Amino acid sequence: MERDFGAIADLVRLHAQHTPDHPALADAHHTLSYGALDALMDRIAASLQQGGLEPGDAIAVCAASSVNYAAVFLGALRAGVAVAPLAPGSTPASLARMIEDADARILFTDAAAAEVVGPAKVGGIPRVALDGSAAGQSLESWLAPVGARPTAVETQPSWPFNIIYSSGTTGEPKGIVQGHGMRWAHVQRGAKYEYGADTVTLLSTPLYSNTTLVVFFPTIAFGGCVVLMPKFDALGYLQLAEQRRVTHTMLVPVQYQRLMAHPRFDAHDLSSFRFKFSTSAPFNAALKADVLKRWPGGLIEFYGMTEGGGTCILEAHLNPDKLHTVGRPAEGSDIRLIDEDGHEIPRGNTELAGEVVGHSAGMMTGYHRQPAKTREAEWFDATGKRFIRTGDVGRFDADGFLTLFDRKKDMIISGGFNIYPSDLETVVRGHAAVADVAVVGVPSEQWGETPVAFVVRREGDGTTEAALLQWTNKQLGKTQRLARLHFIDELPRSAIGKVLKRELRDLVGR
Repeated sequence: MERDFGAIADLVRLHAQHTPDHPALADAHHTLSYGALDALMDRIAASLQQGGLEPGDAIAVCAASSVNYAAVFLGALRAGVAVAPLAPGSTPASLARMIEDADARILFTDAAAAEVVGPAKVGGIPRVALDGSAAGQSLESWLAPVGARPTAVETQPSWPFNIIYSSGTTGEPKGIVQGHGMRWAHVQRGAKYEYGADTVTLLSTPLYSNTTLVVFFPTIAFGGCVVLMPKFDALGYLQLAEQRRVTHTMLVPVQYQRLMAHPRFDAHDLSSFRFKFSTSAPFNAALKADVLKRWPGGLIEFYGMTEGGGTCILEAHLNPDKLHTVGRPAEGSDIRLIDEDGHEIPRGNTELAGEVVGHSAGMMTGYHRQPAKTREAEWFDATGKRFIRTGDVGRFDADGFLTLFDRKKDMIISGGFNIYPSDLETVVRGHAAVADVAVVGVPSEQWGETPVAFVVRREGDGTTEAALLQWTNKQLGKTQRLARLHFIDELPRSAIGKVLKRELRDLVGR
């Protein structure tokens, strides 16, 4: 782990040699030891090579999380082949575009995903069914014979590790190319979080999400066991966590919210937990405090982008007075703020907010086949050092902790005043009737834009929209007041918990 670079697939081989019977992967149907995983990865890599795939080529996987999914991902890496993990919830047209964009040579899928993939025109590439269904050739019949060994490849840090397509919350997904060097940087920081052979990591977020992979790969690299839960439900998660004596997990904030609200949360023994992680969406301070109070183990919040460019880390259990922040820049991360003209805000300035930009060893190569989009995502300092723009607006405090206000694109400019939706959401969330809330800006002839709130009301509460609107606006400054407030059964979210604000704006226009 102290080397500047290593290949994760080689670490699996090492664990297979030393602890062949130790469990590596588990789902509801299968458990795979390191010895069996290593042998299966060889067969997968050999099959890819026999099919003519070379280092730098790509495969696509569109399926629910499973042992076979994870093994195919790792086996492809052993052959130097990049993986494009795709969301089964995408539209057929979007899936077709992503498969074409990745230039994927094979599509691995399952029965459920095949219903979406089925109508997609994906250039006639071979399909392999991970679940033994009729979604394609069976994985077993596609695999090279038992005992097959691939031609060894010497993995390079610059080779593409995966192509992750953005969630599409802002429009058409873009392929984010991450190199092996970037993933190695993620693995190296795992030593700080007590990953080891006795680690049991429970993952209920999908394998196509970078959120999941930043915990999945360190667990495997350090010889632990990953338990895959293909679909999250609060009670099922709690039961599995207790049964498996889970030590590590990654959850998005909405999952923490549902778990902490579950009536049987406190009845489960979660004392085995060492670290819980979160990323991908805003994590409000009150919820963090509740997790710290009732759930054993440390709580770590990562702030960063799939594109890379630096990370902030909040060790919430060590900084209970900083729960409103996303922490301080991680070791090796250079995080700065720039103004609207692209000028750097001087370090140490605790008054001015700006767009967050970051540089680190873990940075995307670029957006796949989209050089113009890549350039838009970059910022260079006076020395020519490359940074990735996050699109988030934030400010550092005197202790170097970063507080985020909002996405730059979500900021509302009303009557010439800048309004951060997160400020309004915090106020609305303070009412006992509110279970969840999102605020968006909508066009206004009088003000240019005006804020509108969408609220999920707590079950059984009788508060009216008018009463909650009136209560909220009494708490807000004159320039911040909501124009409207609507109750909604559930906020539209991506698979990893990000609120799809564009869908809420569309609701206003209907």
